[in-house]
Amino acid sequence: MRHRKSGRHFSRPTAHRSAMLDNLATQLLEHEVIQTTEPKAKELRSVVDKLITMAKRGDIHARRLAAAKLNQRAVDRSDIADSKQHNSVLNKLFDDIAKRNANRPGGYTRIIKLGNRHGDNAPMVRIELVEKAVPDAIKPAFQASTASAN
Repeated sequence: MRHRKSGRHFSRPTAHRSAMLDNLATQLLEHEVIQTTEPKAKELRSVVDKLITMAKRGDIHARRLAAAKLNQRAVDRSDIADSKQHNSVLNKLFDDIAKRNANRPGGYTRIIKLGNRHGDNAPMVRIELVEKAVPDAIKPAFQASTASAN
């Protein structure tokens, strides 16, 4: 019996399962939208929500814990050029995503059902971050209109 055993096992060993969820979390934070199966997305939701909550703290201990979870090397902020190169997802999480979700108390992801996959009929979903980034094409036009008004 599975009494008091939380989480899905996906018929995988623990190391494979945690590596799969860490890789999915890295991809979701990098692209902000990914397509996967429904059970994986439901498990991924808790991993990503915990990472964003940790990033909202913003201290060095949280950065090192997130770096371990995202399979990245935590580089000191003093060497900023090297840090940007090695930790693009980690920096995006702490500098961009955490600031966008600063006033949100939780629920940072959204799951949208897409239907079943051809071949094995697995239920597919799109998991995305709720607070999306403003596209770069929109930002300059907005800044130009405010600059001309002054």
